[in-house]
Amino acid sequence: MPSNSLGGKLVPIELIEESLYEVRRKIYPRSVTGLFARWRFILVFATQLLFYGLPWLSWNDRQAVLFDLVQRKFYIFGLVLWPQDVIYLTLLLILSALALFLFTAVAGRLFCGYACPQTVYTEIFMWIERKVEGDRFARIRLDGEEWPWDVHKWRLKITKHFLWLLIAFLTGFTFIGYFTPIETLGSSLLHLSLGPWQTFWLGFYSFATWGNAGFMREQVCKYMCPYARFQSVMVDKDTFLVTYDKVRGEPRGSRSKSADHGSMGLGDCVDCSICVQVCPTGIDIREGLQYMCIGCGACIDACDQVMEKIDYPKGLIRYTTERAIEDQESNQSAIRHILRPRVLVYTTFIVLLTSAFMFSLLTRNPLRVDIMRDRGALAREVDGIRIENIYRIQIMNASEHPMKVQVKATGLGNLNILNSQGVEISEINVGPASNQLIPIKVSTTIGQNTSGNYPIHFDVLAQELVGDKVVMRTREEKSTFIVPR
Repeated sequence: MPSNSLGGKLVPIELIEESLYEVRRKIYPRSVTGLFARWRFILVFATQLLFYGLPWLSWNDRQAVLFDLVQRKFYIFGLVLWPQDVIYLTLLLILSALALFLFTAVAGRLFCGYACPQTVYTEIFMWIERKVEGDRFARIRLDGEEWPWDVHKWRLKITKHFLWLLIAFLTGFTFIGYFTPIETLGSSLLHLSLGPWQTFWLGFYSFATWGNAGFMREQVCKYMCPYARFQSVMVDKDTFLVTYDKVRGEPRGSRSKSADHGSMGLGDCVDCSICVQVCPTGIDIREGLQYMCIGCGACIDACDQVMEKIDYPKGLIRYTTERAIEDQESNQSAIRHILRPRVLVYTTFIVLLTSAFMFSLLTRNPLRVDIMRDRGALAREVDGIRIENIYRIQIMNASEHPMKVQVKATGLGNLNILNSQGVEISEINVGPASNQLIPIKVSTTIGQNTSGNYPIHFDVLAQELVGDKVVMRTREEKSTFIVPR
């Protein structure tokens, strides 16, 4: 048998290769109640109410939140964003990253434990699993080899996966409803007339939800999510984390409720392992901070229940800081260290960027104008009287109200703006959240200017009709006018 040296001993290569791979051990989390379990339920309910309900809200006779990729418009209630507004998306992504850094510096993987989609859907799927198959030990027995695949087992498994697939399908349908009007999508689904891309993404997101929340679960948090890997560089001794108090808990050991564990040389931990049984990622929090911990607090609820039953003080496992454990400080004392330099820096940047983001949105001009010279048509003389230059003017109305637009050209004497038929343009009507691309001619009288290129200005004045009020919007664009020889 081929062998290799490991620690001075000959070890079969097959054993070395096998040790490089971890065989997944299925985790059967035990149900738990308590303060943090209630908070998880509240946040799961709130996030899913928002996710499933938002696409069905209407605003100005349209879907309130719609990212219309075909029309290249993002509708967010009364805000209409165009591709030119990519700066807002950039600011939003930067703010999200800074907020994640801030929350991690203050309270570790708080987002992962309560609001991450992977955690939320895993919680939903586990709740269904417990209702159908039973709690931890019932599921272990059901999946064991001693339980044959009889009618009862098939019924439970089929029921569970049917409900899982139903939730996954609704999730995929709702997600696509943010990019395609959800009522149109629902009608197409009922009439079996979905387009190929809609069908693909519906199947893809449904399958991803079913696979990630039903089967992969903690594997996503451990191996697929990059956040688990770099969170350690964002936490320090003053970060609030789910922590086991080793000073108080060790040495651990079982004992009767009436026993004096102090005289037995034991700490408060009774080594019941319930904290491990309730952990959705299957870790033992008593082994110290681990990157697999998502900070859900399930072990805190479980341990507090055990401490209450044996009349020990709660908080053997709690949200606290490494410094508080080392110095035996209370959480009230640890809170004083929250406002440290990195937290202040993150907070300052978030406040400044949020202020700039809001100011920009509030002062945003919904009138957008883009004027381009027609490179295929040079300046020309018309009827020996006038000189014409050809332009294309694009007027974008980023508001939810119609606009009446007037365009004037200045910079040379006697400039007129004509349409493609040679008729002077007096007013352009632009509908709500729409744009118009219009070819125009700018002309002047021959002989007023020598040959050459002259800078001109287009003054665009728009009347935005907001109910009974008229709001004036203005834009100014520069271009050139060519007088031929």
